[in-house]
Amino acid sequence: MERLIQGHKRFLAEIFPTRKGEFRLLADRQAPEWLFITCSDSRIVPDLVLGAGPGDLFISRCIGNVVPVENGNEMDGVTATIEYAVEVLHVKHVILCGHSDCGALKAALDRKNLENLPKARRWLQHVEAAFSHRQPLNPADGESAELASLIRGNVVAQLHNLKEQPSVARALLEDRLSVHGWYYDILTGHIEQYDEHQRKFLPLPG
Repeated sequence: MERLIQGHKRFLAEIFPTRKGEFRLLADRQAPEWLFITCSDSRIVPDLVLGAGPGDLFISRCIGNVVPVENGNEMDGVTATIEYAVEVLHVKHVILCGHSDCGALKAALDRKNLENLPKARRWLQHVEAAFSHRQPLNPADGESAELASLIRGNVVAQLHNLKEQPSVARALLEDRLSVHGWYYDILTGHIEQYDEHQRKFLPLPG
């Protein structure tokens, strides 16, 4: 805890004073342009990776960057966050980002590690569709090629689920929202984007 407390002290002493005006503008309202849906993995730091700042990204995190399929009256934090971001904040883009070495997809490959995790086991039912969307093996992924193929497949599967969310479907129909599927490689720092026309992942343009 001491490390975090000292970090906050440095923030108050060195960072906050130089950006006080920015935080004052953000104190009463937010207007993010992007909803960023990603995994809870501690190695994924969206603001750092994307050079974003306060007020830029509206972030939803859960293991496996899952977007549950709409199921009657059953609610969850992810779909509620999506609905709020699209209907209230009017974000222009939704980015769904998976990542290399994802523990959730490792668990999907080896279910015996979930024996004592009933809630996680139930949650990971939402990644089953990843198996039918596996991507071609990439030699650059080395020994992790099979896992990386499944992780990319999960991005595709969750993109399908995302588009089925009522708020997202409406916004897409009205041409006021774009959705993007990304794969982030922790080792290299590079991001790939899923091209729906070519049905494969390509380096992020630019």
